[in-house]
Amino acid sequence: MVTAIAERERVTLPKGTYTYEDYLQLPNDGKRYEIIEGVLYVANAPSFQHQHTVHQLDRQIGNFVSEHTLGYVIPAPFEVHLSPTSRPIQPDITFIRTERISAHSLQIFEGAPDLIVEVLSPESIRRDRVIKFTAYEAAGVTEYWIANPNARTVEVYILAQGEYASLGEFKQTETIQSQVLAGIEIAINSLFA
Repeated sequence: MVTAIAERERVTLPKGTYTYEDYLQLPNDGKRYEIIEGVLYVANAPSFQHQHTVHQLDRQIGNFVSEHTLGYVIPAPFEVHLSPTSRPIQPDITFIRTERISAHSLQIFEGAPDLIVEVLSPESIRRDRVIKFTAYEAAGVTEYWIANPNARTVEVYILAQGEYASLGEFKQTETIQSQVLAGIEIAINSLFA
């Protein structure tokens, strides 16, 4: 997941030159393709642990957002177009405030979502911690969570003056804090199988 398509699957385009039009030509083979700063990435089917954590976060964030009529929580696959060179990106979970949704956003969201959550898997560590971290920060995603099923932690980053600052690394019996979803209470122990 971390590297561009494996050599046996590599398309003939040079690294860093992939476009959304190239993406539209890729096979519909059940893999998750993303283009970040012109580089094509592919992910195979995620593990049980990854999907369990995504489901728990999606359910709990979704319940909070729904109860407070804040917007929409969308799990992958869903296309986010951060910029002309970073599209599509398919975060594990995307939160968008109601006032930012238009009829066009129902198919694709263009711009920086209010909150993105990525759940680490062994193959996605570099991509989620470095490549996507940098892309989300540059695009202006207000809050970014990195859930780590192996360490049983969730790191929360808030955009401050154009850079991410850590709001905290939550673990064990702690409860996640959020600025974008002020008042949410998600027990870390409830997220991991």
